[in-house]
Amino acid sequence: MDIGLLVLRLAVGLLIAGHGVQKVSFRLGGHGLAGGTEEFRRDGFRGGGLTALAAGGSQIGAGMFLAAGLLTPAAAMAAMGVMTVAGTVKRPNWLWAQNDGYEYPLVLVVVVGALALTGPGRWSADHALALTPWPWWVPVVAPVAGPVSGLLTRVLLHRPPAGSPPAGSSPSEGFPAGRGRSRYAQTAD
Repeated sequence: MDIGLLVLRLAVGLLIAGHGVQKVSFRLGGHGLAGGTEEFRRDGFRGGGLTALAAGGSQIGAGMFLAAGLLTPAAAMAAMGVMTVAGTVKRPNWLWAQNDGYEYPLVLVVVVGALALTGPGRWSADHALALTPWPWWVPVVAPVAGPVSGLLTRVLLHRPPAGSPPAGSSPSEGFPAGRGRSRYAQTAD
């Protein structure tokens, strides 16, 4: 079991950290901080570069801490918060990743939540530093607090795009055009 937790922590933690690196640099196919800032602006967030830095920094820190198994519940909360925000951005595209849906952020939230509940395993910094076992409530709070913090962040930082119709003005609001078709097929309309 400990080897499985180590492999899971390394894979998920390093992938989350990699996404953060992409948001703030030109590494790993990223578009630099300016590109990360533009991505958040297009997605309807205020805060500019600070928002991109906060998101990227949270992903890098949470991912590296998860990979190391260090302060695992706190790292899980941060990772789940950022990935919850990502899921809310992709929500209008529905679930599946091939349609730019929220499937990938959801999988990461669930996996990281499971890590918070099970603990990092014996081959972790938490175990080496005798930080485990956590009090019973810590692994229970982390999977709740992470997504809640992400939803609060989304509410506080989101702004409707300029020139968008008011909420509720369209009966199909929240449903993507051509639901069930790939985004590439939709461009042919």
